[in-house]
Amino acid sequence: MKQSLCLIIIVTTLLAGCNQNAHPPAEEQPSKTNTEQNMQKEEPDPVKRQLENMTLEEKVTQLLYVGVQGTSLSDQERSMIQAGAGGVFLLGGNVESEAQLTRYMNNIKETDAQTDIPLFLGVDEEGGRVSRIPDTIENLPAAAAVGRSADEETARQAGQLLAEKVKRFGFNMDFAPVFDINSNPDNPVIGDRSYGTTAEQVSRIGTAVMKGIKEENVIPVVKHFPGHGDTSTDSHVQLPVVDKTRQEVENMELLPFQQAVEEGADMVMTGHLLFPAVDEQYPASLSKAVITGMLREQLHFDGVVVTDDMTMGAITNEYGMTEAAVQSLKAGADMVLIAEAGNGRFEELQNALLQAVKDGDVTKDSINKSVTRILQLKQESGLESKSPDVMEKAELNAEIRKWKQQLSQ
Repeated sequence: MKQSLCLIIIVTTLLAGCNQNAHPPAEEQPSKTNTEQNMQKEEPDPVKRQLENMTLEEKVTQLLYVGVQGTSLSDQERSMIQAGAGGVFLLGGNVESEAQLTRYMNNIKETDAQTDIPLFLGVDEEGGRVSRIPDTIENLPAAAAVGRSADEETARQAGQLLAEKVKRFGFNMDFAPVFDINSNPDNPVIGDRSYGTTAEQVSRIGTAVMKGIKEENVIPVVKHFPGHGDTSTDSHVQLPVVDKTRQEVENMELLPFQQAVEEGADMVMTGHLLFPAVDEQYPASLSKAVITGMLREQLHFDGVVVTDDMTMGAITNEYGMTEAAVQSLKAGADMVLIAEAGNGRFEELQNALLQAVKDGDVTKDSINKSVTRILQLKQESGLESKSPDVMEKAELNAEIRKWKQQLSQ
């Protein structure tokens, strides 16, 4: 009996050992190889990596969205691009003809191809009286005509056609659509650039146009926050003042911008307007209460904020260029639009922004956040210096004419 009992114990022990080897506890499972662990690691964030490799000077230069002078690219303007400007935009005085604009933009893109970070290439193409593209390409009607159609699909197609026009010449950004409400008949600068006289109309049609532009891989810029519609002064000349309560602004002017943000707006342009009920001292483009308080915190916008042109009378009559640029960044803007950046102004702006960081007026953290937003938008939009695929001119003009006929029906 003793021998049998010993034999049973030995066999039971051996079987238990085999079972343990066949099915080790979870904590004893062999660890994954280094290769397997590395495969499971997330790829490093390319934007974060790019930001870490940038100098402070390169970062502040990305915040400058500069205009060019004349009808061809000068050596000084090549230097601005090579220095790492965040964007370049053209105005009507930069455009003479289709062939000239094509050469001009090709020269800009060739210079851009030599840099590490692609440029935003912007232009105002709204349709109607605000059109920079040569008239060999059919113009679209003013926004008011689109708004009267009360048809979101037609409005979306308008956005697509605007995008087709600008990207034909290599622009990747359109400073449109206008989200101002045409609520003041004495307004000298908005008028038929607006999609309507009510917040509902502007919200619905403007958002459809915005989506249409975006669908064609062009970045739409919603403007002019928090609303330029109820003014009787042109901010190109002097500073408009909007005497409304904050509640009135929230119930009217802000509504279209709120919908634009909710529908995925990538970039918002601030207007040069003073809203004393919100900020008694600074116009919107320089106001922390407007940019950070209303746009960022109240509307929860985390895209790129760009100012309107800082060489407009509304700003230059009251502030120096560098003073205004620094104040706009302190207020929460990401990019400063400067139409006249030549004759040493570009370098002056660079130095002023660097000094503001060194003095603590603008924090490195805020610079990093702004540059991160800019780099993310450029990456998400797939910006490249090469020319995109575009419609043939005859086909594009035919599409625009066909769309106009639909609009008039």
